[in-house]
Amino acid sequence: MRRAIDFRECLDCACFAVRRAARAVTQDYDRALRPSGLRATQFSLLSVLAIGGRTGVSRLADRLGTERLLKRGLVAVHPAADGRVREVALTAAGFAALSAALPHWRRVQRAMRRRLAPPVLETLGALAARG
Repeated sequence: MRRAIDFRECLDCACFAVRRAARAVTQDYDRALRPSGLRATQFSLLSVLAIGGRTGVSRLADRLGTERLLKRGLVAVHPAADGRVREVALTAAGFAALSAALPHWRRVQRAMRRRLAPPVLETLGALAARG
């Protein structure tokens, strides 16, 4: 026989709340970026490559959209100098796609900054940095 357990406290789960919030924010960015043909995750990945240059494939393996970016020719994989590591780099087509998406991203970024209080943004940034 099952014992009665009160799970109502689980409704206040911080992990679930953050995941739901992340999903809602991602949907807003995806909608705003739709005209560019990029998803929010792809835009972020291309931005990282545009800023930092070539990056090891293993560092990007967990990012969503990487395979589609390769197929679309927006990123390319190159052997590193020592040959043991493969690096991902932004292509000219990737730079063009990122540049075209930037105005859409800026619009939704401004909207998010209006919706989220500065302490919330700072906390989210701190949590992301710990990951």
